[in-house]
Amino acid sequence: MKIAIASEGKLVSGHFGHCEGFTTYEIEEGKALNKNFVQNPGHRPGFLPVFLKDLGTNVIIAGGMGETAQELFKENGIEVVVGASGVCDDLIQQYIRGELKSTGSICREHQHEGHCEE
Repeated sequence: MKIAIASEGKLVSGHFGHCEGFTTYEIEEGKALNKNFVQNPGHRPGFLPVFLKDLGTNVIIAGGMGETAQELFKENGIEVVVGASGVCDDLIQQYIRGELKSTGSICREHQHEGHCEE
């Protein structure tokens, strides 16, 4: 399993489309292996769900995400977890333990990160 976290440095990004990049983790037998960082190639409508699918992503974790992006991830067979906050390494452990649940929140503003409504 491969999990991508929309990230700003070591922290989860408030809005996945405008994040610095994606911290990816390969999960095997309940352990996080092979942590990598992939630069965000740019926010374009409909692009990032396909980009992350091509990387082999099974789960995307973000602070916030628009409704269309969430639907596109689901259409590509990628689980969406939104409403996350904190350090990426901590979030991965929470996900592995089954403690990280999506809030289902939808970002309705797309001007800049931090301007999302729930």
